Formats: sequence, structure tokens, C-alpha cells
Amino acid sequence: MRLARTGSQLALVLVALALSAPSAVAAPDGDVRVNPGKATPGTTVTVSTTACGKETYGKGESEAGGKFHLLPGDRKGVLVGEFTLPLDAVSGTDTVTLKCPPRIKQTVTYQISGRPNGAVEAGFGWAATAAADSSDSGSPYALGAALLLGGAAAGVLFRMRRRATAARNSV
Repeated sequence: MRLARTGSQLALVLVALALSAPSAVAAPDGDVRVNPGKATPGTTVTVSTTACGKETYGKGESEAGGKFHLLPGDRKGVLVGEFTLPLDAVSGTDTVTLKCPPRIKQTVTYQISGRPNGAVEAGFGWAATAAADSSDSGSPYALGAALLLGGAAAGVLFRMRRRATAARNSV
């Protein structure tokens, strides 16, 4: 019974890994690769494909990055193109369409991850106070800290009371 459960758990993990593989790795009629698979605004994205067969030229278009050309790469049969994501590109997915003569068309998607805007709030330091509005009378972190400290104090008092009660009952 234990082995059957382990086998089904392993199968579940393998299926989850297969489904989480990026869609930019393979295409049905040819191999299309987008590098990096998760790009940030301002990054140069490289697209390579073998979908065009023996052709030595192709065109590509990214919804976020615009049009680009596919030219022969380092290996035979591989066409490579590049484009730069604009700095105002929004987070999400971007679709890249590749076209090669005579009628070959491939579509692939990849992820665009945004950049943090301004200072990252990481605690009670300068970043937290710099983002706070000057008209704010109190910090939103002060309430959280007070609740945490109050909960810890209540926990200590509860344990001390239980300990005192247990000591009286044991005599």
C-alpha cells in the first residue's frame, strides 16, 4: 500500500513539472526558443528557431517589442533575431510571431516581469519612511508591531498563569 501511494505521488509531481515547463521551449512544427524566458523591461530578447527549415531569412514581431528580422545563426538551419523590450512594457505575457517563406508561421509566448518602482519597503528603515506620506499621522507598520507585541505578551501571561495553576494543583 505504501509503494502504491509513493508511486502516485511521484506521478503527480512529474505531471506538475511537465505542465510548468515554459511554452517557449518547443513548437509543433519546429523548435522556437526565447531567451530569456522571463524578461524585464529594457532587456534584449533573443529568438531562435529551426522552424524555417532551409530558409536563410524570416521576420518576427513581438507585441511588446515590435518587428525584427531572423537571420542565420551559428548553426546550420537556425535563424536568430533580437529585439529590445521597451522600458514601459507591462508585466504579463508577450506573444512573438515568426514568419518564414513560403507559408510557415509560428507563435510563441514568454513572460515579462516588471521592475519595482522606487524604493522597496523592507522594514522599519529609511525605505519605509521615505514612501510614507508626510500627512500620515502614524505608520501602518506601527499597528502591526503593536499587535505582534501584544500577542506575544498575552501568550507569555497565559503560559505563566497555567504554570502557576499547575504548581498549585500538584501540591
